[in-house]
Amino acid sequence: MQEGTREQISEIIEQDIWGAIKDIWNYVLISYEVKDGSIIEITIGLVLLVIFVFIITSIVLRLLRSFISSKLIVEDQMKFVSVFKFIKYIVYLTVILITLSTAGIDITLLLTASAVLFVGLGLALQELFQDIIGGIFIIIDKSLLVGDVIEMDGRVGRVFQIKLRTTRALTRDDKVMIIPNHKFISDTLYNYTQNHKTTREAVKVGVAYGSDTEKVRQVLLECAKEQKGILKKPEPFVLFEDFGDSALMFALHFYITDSFVDPKVKSALRFNIDKKFRLNNITIPFPQRDVHMFYPQNKPTGNEESN
Repeated sequence: MQEGTREQISEIIEQDIWGAIKDIWNYVLISYEVKDGSIIEITIGLVLLVIFVFIITSIVLRLLRSFISSKLIVEDQMKFVSVFKFIKYIVYLTVILITLSTAGIDITLLLTASAVLFVGLGLALQELFQDIIGGIFIIIDKSLLVGDVIEMDGRVGRVFQIKLRTTRALTRDDKVMIIPNHKFISDTLYNYTQNHKTTREAVKVGVAYGSDTEKVRQVLLECAKEQKGILKKPEPFVLFEDFGDSALMFALHFYITDSFVDPKVKSALRFNIDKKFRLNNITIPFPQRDVHMFYPQNKPTGNEESN
C-alpha cells in the first residue's frame, strides 16, 4: 500500500507538477519567421534566464568594481568609475548575446531579422549614437576625466559625472551643466586641468600717464604675495603690456592650484590693488575724449539763402 502511494506521488510530481513547470518554461511569448524560413522563439524560460544572468553579472561587476576601487587612491577611483561605466555596458551586451546563443537562438538570424529595425533606429537616433560614440572617444583618448575643470561656450565647470550619452559638470554658481558627449568632438573645449592642476591667471589694470612704472610693478607684486591662494612658486610677475589711449596697461600674472575658484581670488586681488594704489598715490584713470567743434565763419544766413 505504501509502495503504491509513493508511486502515485512520484507520478504526480513527474507528470503534473514538473510537467506544468516545463510547459510554463517553454511557453512561447514571441515567435516570428525570418526570410530563410528559420523561426525565432522567445520563451518565458529564455526571458527568466536572461534576467537571472543579468542579475548575476551585475553582482559580479559591482563586487569587482568595489575590489578594484579599494586598491586605488581617491583621484584614480574617480577615473576608474568613468571607464568602468563603459566596460559595464559592453559586458552586459556580451553576456546577453552569449546567453541567447547558448539557449539555442542563432544570433546571426536575430541580427538579420532586426536589420531593418536597426537602420530605422539609426536614422531616428542619429544624434544619440553620436553622443555614445563621443563618450567612448572621451574615455579612449582621455581628453576628459572626472574632476577636470573645463570651459565650454564661455562657461566654466568641474566635471563630476561622465555617462554614456552626457557629461555633467558643476558650474561656479552651483548649477549643473549637462553636455551632450558629441559636443566634445565637434566643439572647442578648454581643459584647465588636463596636464596638471596648476594654471596661470592674470589681472589687468591701467594707471595714469606719468605714474612711476617701477613703483606700480612693486605694488602689484606685493599684492600678489599677500593674496591667499596664489602660489609662491612659480613666482608672480608683471608685464607692461601697452601704452593705451588713456592709461599705461599692466598685467599681473600669477599661478593657482584651483582654477575653479579663480574669480574669488581675482576679486580679492583687485580689492587689494585698489587699496594699495590709493596708499601709494597711483591713479587708475578712466577713458577721456577731447571733442573739438568747428563752426564755418562764412555760413550764409536764412535771408541770404532765400534771395
